Amino acid sequence: MFFQRLADLRIDSDKTQQEIADLLDCKREVYRRYEKGIHEIPVWALIKLAEFYNTSTDYILGLTDNPKPYK
Repeated sequence: MFFQRLADLRIDSDKTQQEIADLLDCKREVYRRYEKGIHEIPVWALIKLAEFYNTSTDYILGLTDNPKPYK
């Protein structure tokens, strides 16, 4: 699965792949593979990114088009 929203959120936040990789404490190449869908993103990383971008995991996964987090 290709997670275009991961790339979109990162670019909209003016972050590099390296900055997000540092946030997740992984190598840039590992994060790049998450964005490209080569590797599945772990649940813990998905949650951390949703918190960082102040959105829901469902939005990142493409299950909703509403970027606002759940209350």
